[in-house]
Amino acid sequence: MFRRSDPAVQLKTPAEIARMREAGKVVARTLDLLRSAVRPGVSTLDLDAIAEESIRGAGAVPSFKGYHGFTGSICASVNEEVVHGIPRADKVLAEGDLISIDCGAILDGWHGDSAITVAVGEARPEDARLLEACEESMWAGIAELRPGNRLGDVGAAIDGCLRSRGRFGNVQEYGGHGIGTEMHMDPHVLNYGRRGKGIELVEGMCLAIEPMANAGTRHVLQLEDGWTVVTRDGARSAHFEHSVAITAQGPLVLTAREENRARIAELGWPDPGF
Repeated sequence: MFRRSDPAVQLKTPAEIARMREAGKVVARTLDLLRSAVRPGVSTLDLDAIAEESIRGAGAVPSFKGYHGFTGSICASVNEEVVHGIPRADKVLAEGDLISIDCGAILDGWHGDSAITVAVGEARPEDARLLEACEESMWAGIAELRPGNRLGDVGAAIDGCLRSRGRFGNVQEYGGHGIGTEMHMDPHVLNYGRRGKGIELVEGMCLAIEPMANAGTRHVLQLEDGWTVVTRDGARSAHFEHSVAITAQGPLVLTAREENRARIAELGWPDPGF
C-alpha cells in the first residue's frame, strides 16, 4: 500500500491514521474552548488550566507538560512572543493583544499538535492582515502534502504565500515536523525551501505544518527562561499549525476544527470527520 520512504520517517497505516485523528479531535476541541475563553483579564495560566482539564477529560495526556521540563499544557505566546511562551499567572491578556496558542495531546499513544493565533477583542487591521497571511501560508503548505511531491515544495509554498501577502518576516529557526508515536519526529519541515528538493512525500507520512510570521523582520531570539522565543525587533508574531496525513486522496487534516470544514470541502480534500 505504501511506497518506501526515508527509513527515519515513520509511515502510518490507515488504521493508525484514524487513531491519530482521534488525538487530533481532542486538540481541536481544546483549541475551540481556548478560543472562546480568550478575553481581556484572562491570564495565560488560566488558559493552561482550561486546556489541561479538556485534554485529560477526553482521556488524553497533554503532550507538552513535562516535555524537556516545560511546565505548561499549552504554549501561550503573546504579541512579540513567537512560540514556546510559558503559561503564567502574571501574563494577563489585554484588549488588542494577540495570543498564539499551541496545543498537543497524546491519546492511546498517538499525538495531535495544532496552533492558532487569536486577537483579544477587536483585531487591529494590521494584526488581522498578519493573522490572515500566516494562516493562508499554512494552508498553502498543506496543499503540497501529496504523494510524489518533495519536502521543499512545502517550504516554497509557505514562503511564497507569505511573500505574496506583504512584507512579513518568515521565521526560519523553527518549523514543522513529523508526528505520530512521538510529538517531534523526522523530517524537520522548513517554512522555506526550493521546489523539487528534499525527501519525496509518500502515502502514510504525517507532518505538522506550522509557519510563524512576524510583522517585522524574520529574526528572533530566545529569552533567558530557555523557552520563550520573541521577535528581535519587538514586532508582533502569528503562528498557525495543523497535523496532516498524506493520503492518495489528498491531505487529511488530523487536527481539523469545525471552522475548517468549509475550507477542506472547498479544496476537495478528504473529509476528516467532524
